[in-house]
Amino acid sequence: MRRSAFITRVAAAALSPAIARAQDEFSPEMSTNVESLRVLLGRGTARPRPEGGFTFNGRPYRGTFIVSSDGSVVSTVPLEQYLYSVVPREMPPSWPAAALQAQAICARTYVLQRSSPRRSYDLVPSEADQVYGGILSESPAGRAAVDGTARQVLRFGDAFAQIEYSSCCGGHTEASSDAWGSAPISYLNGVVCPYCTASPYYRWQRNVALASIAAAFSSEIAGYGSLREVHPGAADPSGRLRTVELRCDRGSAFVKGTQFRMRVGPRVIPSLLMTKIEPAEAPGNIRIEGGGLGHGVGLCQWGARGMALGGASSSNILDFYLPGTTIAND
Repeated sequence: MRRSAFITRVAAAALSPAIARAQDEFSPEMSTNVESLRVLLGRGTARPRPEGGFTFNGRPYRGTFIVSSDGSVVSTVPLEQYLYSVVPREMPPSWPAAALQAQAICARTYVLQRSSPRRSYDLVPSEADQVYGGILSESPAGRAAVDGTARQVLRFGDAFAQIEYSSCCGGHTEASSDAWGSAPISYLNGVVCPYCTASPYYRWQRNVALASIAAAFSSEIAGYGSLREVHPGAADPSGRLRTVELRCDRGSAFVKGTQFRMRVGPRVIPSLLMTKIEPAEAPGNIRIEGGGLGHGVGLCQWGARGMALGGASSSNILDFYLPGTTIAND
């Protein structure tokens, strides 16, 4: 999809019944001569600012807003100004310029590839899409990265590339097909990454109480007796666990690796790259060793930093993590 189609789509979607009703209640200037998108900020108090833009729950934002029929605030903001806030929230602005530029290109493509005309908004401002915090989240380095890559997007053939990124891959990015059981995507097939070793999450260790795991999987181990041990099951080519064995008095239950991480806690277990699970020194606990933070698919942000510190450009970084894609002015 080209930007012209995206602009037309946003304009048409802005006239949905819910939004039209909201405009009857509050009607700020909605038109703009640059590409815009709609961000669902949620419920709260929004007020216009005399100097332009508005505040939402006391925080300043660029663009305009409406209050939808259900009371939610939807911001309409120019795409590049949205990116001013997103890039420093998704990647530390102190990182090298090339890494920030790679992040800006990914974030811009993400918006254009995923926005949907079937909703009264395009994105939410959290990790469910991209973290967006308005003007207070902007930085000079972030704005420079956005301006320095203006209109640049990632393409695969004639379409926008599917953008995925996470904090640290732990040494090997994950294939999207393994992560989500979807059809393989050639440029999201996983690569060996030697560049993210500086991340505090490159290698990690956690002690977890067996009792908390037993409580999280009480239905799965029902009938097997008390939980005694936890063992790694099958792993995919990147080393991430597909299954985990819960060994009990009278047999074992096997659960999906994703279930294990989510139920124990994604902050407790930072990724599925669990390389060792064994009894801990403290009785009734297990020790889990692993690497990485996040799903590991696509761009490794700490790896982008490492490559940039070594002299790589933003195009070098994107070529490495998303091979086969091309940077295009769109």
